[in-house]
Amino acid sequence: MAANVPIILNNGRTCPVIGLGTWKSKPGEVTQAVKDAIDAGYRHIDCAHVYGNEKEVGEALKTKFAEGVIKREDIFITSKLWCTFHRPDLVEGAIKTTLENLGLEYLDLYLIHWPQAFKEGDELFPMKDNKIEGSSVDYVDTWKAMETLVQKGLSKSIGVSNFNKKQLERVLAAASIKPAMQQIEVHPWLNQQPLIDFCKSHDIAITAYSPLGSPDRPFAKPGDPVLLEEAKIKTIADKYGKSVAQVLIRYAIDRGLVVIPKSVTKSRIIQNFNVFDFQLSLDDIKELSSLECKGRVCSMGDTYHPDYPFNDEY
Repeated sequence: MAANVPIILNNGRTCPVIGLGTWKSKPGEVTQAVKDAIDAGYRHIDCAHVYGNEKEVGEALKTKFAEGVIKREDIFITSKLWCTFHRPDLVEGAIKTTLENLGLEYLDLYLIHWPQAFKEGDELFPMKDNKIEGSSVDYVDTWKAMETLVQKGLSKSIGVSNFNKKQLERVLAAASIKPAMQQIEVHPWLNQQPLIDFCKSHDIAITAYSPLGSPDRPFAKPGDPVLLEEAKIKTIADKYGKSVAQVLIRYAIDRGLVVIPKSVTKSRIIQNFNVFDFQLSLDDIKELSSLECKGRVCSMGDTYHPDYPFNDEY
């Protein structure tokens, strides 16, 4: 898969294999980052309501549409339903807010961002007694509301993010529209092979987030190890004459995954896309997978929530 060939989803639609992640991209930086990405050849932008920057992403899209660089059908836009909008009667309003912010009439993919439902209201992280306050909404009921978005043309495809195997099984058992995508953290410290195998067995595509180990995550502690500094990855990168980041992006692509590296630096945005002139060998993929250490960098933190996904085996 050296070529930039899109992934075919279970509904026959296609998803570009590499996208620009926008988590942690500040509103003042993300508009230029999206413009730079589109100019560099990216045709997939990954967004979410909780990132707080969808209006700025929308400004970049509006500019590139106006310049004639892309038409709406040329670009794949993903966004995600936040945890405070899981109640079925809130789902349509949530996607309409996202569409308004992005300046679009439809999304290509809308995901349930996390399986946990939070207390409904204006606070994105409603707190009580130093804990996030949950809601009793069942994500299966949320999924049923997601299906209506496809029927109404508000999103071409729907899926989930951060769901474990048991949670996916519950959704699949109730679904009349099967999830087209599961978005999960994937990199050599957390290679996710069992969950990837399960999703593939049900024809659910995978998007790998934090493929570079999310070194700028806001909750990183001083002294935490840095994936980009792993000696084994550096050795493989040197062999191909590529950067460590490019090898990590290929690690996802060569396993048949969609990947969404995030950057706001133009040179890195371009470099991260320049990964279609080489391919990792099976031995290199095995070597990278051997770094597996359950090294999750995005844990959400609400481990006490009954639907918290990472208390299970996978």
